[in-house]
Amino acid sequence: MAMSWRTAARNGFVHPPLTDSGTTRAALRRKRGEMIKILLVEDDPDMLDLTAYVLRRERFVVVEAADGQQALRRWKVDRPDLVVLDLGLPGVDGFDVLRQIRAESETPILIVTGRKDVHDILRAFNLGTDDFIPKPFEFRVLIAHIRAILRRAKHTEAEVREPRVDVNGLTLDPETYEVTWQDRYCRLTPTEFRILYLLATNSGHVVSANRLYTYVWGSDGGDANALRSHISHLRQKLDMDGATPGTISAVPAVGYVFRPTAAPTPIVARITTTPTSRPQLTARPGALSEEAERAAT
Repeated sequence: MAMSWRTAARNGFVHPPLTDSGTTRAALRRKRGEMIKILLVEDDPDMLDLTAYVLRRERFVVVEAADGQQALRRWKVDRPDLVVLDLGLPGVDGFDVLRQIRAESETPILIVTGRKDVHDILRAFNLGTDDFIPKPFEFRVLIAHIRAILRRAKHTEAEVREPRVDVNGLTLDPETYEVTWQDRYCRLTPTEFRILYLLATNSGHVVSANRLYTYVWGSDGGDANALRSHISHLRQKLDMDGATPGTISAVPAVGYVFRPTAAPTPIVARITTTPTSRPQLTARPGALSEEAERAAT
């Protein structure tokens, strides 16, 4: 007789929960004094049951949804802190769920799917997902990704209390994730904002791909395709009605550099928070090639 997923979990056929220091675990469990709430969207009932069990064992509050329509309803009612989303859903598919959530909220989203096509992965990042895990996976890996996303979200929330950053007339507002320039503005996801924040506070200087991985994703190495996708999406958002506050260029085999557009009147760069290095505003936009983009990461 086949063993059920839940029985397998209870009998130790999944890895034991990871342990953290008390400070870290408490920080990850609580948001506004409450336990972290995760919306888990999965159409396979066995996988949904097992994943929910593992997440609850890690002290997360889990809201379950088995299809896209149910996921959107539960998201609007329960307002989770994070969404774990499968792409292959009946009815409203995962891409539509991702698009609709991202249109209304910056809630962190982790895609978990059996799809391996790079175009699906890039599409998910272009629509605003924060991370991507291919199936099959180990639950230890899933938990590690979830905790990394929550750490980034917590770090971004801490930035809300910091003053805005102004570089040559370009304003980055950590509270709204908005970029404002000459009365034009665009809203960014937390991941896009952190990428631009690091590049803008080091404007004129090349920021290595590894440094971006560490700052944005909390690791020394990362997915080059994911970074390129976020950079591409960021460039599109910075194109404000045909005008742009600056360009993000790839530097082959090194990383990326943000070069601000000159303001209508001379403005000295002003950073109201402590940057990692002083912005330089003398560089001008340069050409970008697909080869240079790949070499940078």
